[in-house]
Amino acid sequence: MMPNCTQQRGATLIEVMVAMIVLAIGILGIAALQVTSVQANYSSYYRSQATLMAADITDRMRANRALAIAGNYAIATAPASSTGNSVTGSQAEKDKAQWLNQLAASLPEGTGSIVKDGNNVFTVTIQWNDARGRIDRKSSEVQGTANPEDAVQKFTYRARL
Repeated sequence: MMPNCTQQRGATLIEVMVAMIVLAIGILGIAALQVTSVQANYSSYYRSQATLMAADITDRMRANRALAIAGNYAIATAPASSTGNSVTGSQAEKDKAQWLNQLAASLPEGTGSIVKDGNNVFTVTIQWNDARGRIDRKSSEVQGTANPEDAVQKFTYRARL
């Protein structure tokens, strides 16, 4: 019998290095999944806030139905987001100002509009900047050349009074 002169050296070290690379890739995947989860959570929170705010203004209009049907709650175009809207005047003006202040405080760059059609159907549109919650980022956003209008999210709610 001949003695085995060829011994293998360093195979265990290579196996450990491959295992570490696979583990590192797995950990990076878990971190990316966590980032995506947090972004989706922000977007979901903003959408929930928009839903509550749309129901709030609709309830205010139902409580003051005569003025709502007369068109006193109309906001044709969404004003700039601001928490400094003056809460004075008629009940409809107070409701609109409070609602716009709440939108600006609850949503990033939050604002809204209210449009009434001929059949007493009100369309409440709430918009906000959802850049923080967006998951489907384009390469232009990663490079910082994205159009800010792409991040604007709109929520539309219709109700008949």
